[in-house]
Amino acid sequence: MPTILIVDDEFSIRKTLGILLKSEGYRALEAANLEQAKHLLQSEAVDLLMTDLRLGQENGMDLLSWMRANGREVESVIMTAYGSIENAVTAMKLGAYDYLTKPINPDELLLRINKVLEKKSLREEVNRLRERLEGREQLQGIVAQSKAMRRITQIIERISQQDIPVLITGETGVGKEIIAQALHNTSTRSKGPFVPINCCTLPEDLLDSELFGHTRGAFTGATSNKMGLFREANGGTLFLDEIGDIGARLQVKLLRVLQEGEVRPVGGGAPIKVNVRVVAATNSQLETAVEEGRFRSDLLFRLNVLPITIPPLRERREDIAPLVEHFLQRLRARMNTAGLNITASARRKLIMYDWPGNVRQLENIIERSFALYPGPILDADEVAINMPLNSSPSGAGSASTPGAGDDVNQLSLQDIEIGHIQRVLAACDNNQVAAAKVLGISRSTLRRKLEPVDV
Repeated sequence: MPTILIVDDEFSIRKTLGILLKSEGYRALEAANLEQAKHLLQSEAVDLLMTDLRLGQENGMDLLSWMRANGREVESVIMTAYGSIENAVTAMKLGAYDYLTKPINPDELLLRINKVLEKKSLREEVNRLRERLEGREQLQGIVAQSKAMRRITQIIERISQQDIPVLITGETGVGKEIIAQALHNTSTRSKGPFVPINCCTLPEDLLDSELFGHTRGAFTGATSNKMGLFREANGGTLFLDEIGDIGARLQVKLLRVLQEGEVRPVGGGAPIKVNVRVVAATNSQLETAVEEGRFRSDLLFRLNVLPITIPPLRERREDIAPLVEHFLQRLRARMNTAGLNITASARRKLIMYDWPGNVRQLENIIERSFALYPGPILDADEVAINMPLNSSPSGAGSASTPGAGDDVNQLSLQDIEIGHIQRVLAACDNNQVAAAKVLGISRSTLRRKLEPVDV
């Protein structure tokens, strides 16, 4: 039900218009002067403002000016018995959609109102579509070929309009900050700041000051007031990486922020209100830390409203090839070398590696390899990782797989080939199309090589 605010100093006009609008299914609010109108505009969700030009000694134009100065985006229609071209032009410049002269024809008024509200609805729909597209663009930084990563992007899109705390877990280097940034970029806070901090890089006293701020003279060296990251992130998102490393005293202060929405600077007096969404991340098991008394259970409950777990790269090898291409594109742009690339054997080597340092290690290895071997084409022996020639990815082979654990000198060339194909298939989650691409053969050739041989 759209809400329409009628501003007129004549009681009879306000009541007549109010009855008309309510009979058409609108919610009608009334104000006799600018003060009442401003109060209602601040306290109510008004869809349309209808204001008289002359309000006793006041002017309806002043209300339009006030709305513009205070960022109140409300459609407005000017009503007056003293119509003039000059007044109409002034009203339009101040953001009025329409200009009606008294006496007002009820049918014409309702027609104008419908047009204004249709315009408002269309603009809001366009804004929603634009935000949705912008959100999808922000997700493009996440490589999501695997089922696990596609599910994470779906969760991010699903909660984009929900302002809830998120706890991201995963090994070091899996890309927790990238997920946190995507959560911010697709949220209703995307226009606000995104402020990240790694909680394990500072001692507790410095971290306290960094997060909550301090007043001048609070401790030795505090020569001026410091706002603190919570206040810097006001209206946006604060990303607390490695949250499991903060001490007991800071856990209490953090819990207070989450419960009360206020911070107290080091050495400060009265608490200060903040409006911040907290996204936390850890590479440790906080549940274990709670059992051992190192982490507060009530803080974990506050942080872990929505858990997101990022699997290690070795468990989602489908993402390795597109990640490699993603990092290559970055290097091409940075080095201004369009021909920068790696060979198929180099790609296979990257896919077969276990990546204990995950995505961060993959990016570093690619950059290091091109620094050591300028290329522009990088081959397998130039990829800067030490990897046994007969190695297989975690879980990709077994003792019964040819070539997985046998003495290579006792195997035929066909056994070694089949063993390698089976390891690549396992690394690609048994996706034959993806495995064939990695191996540099067609799918039909792959299937033929896997067929049992009649003896």
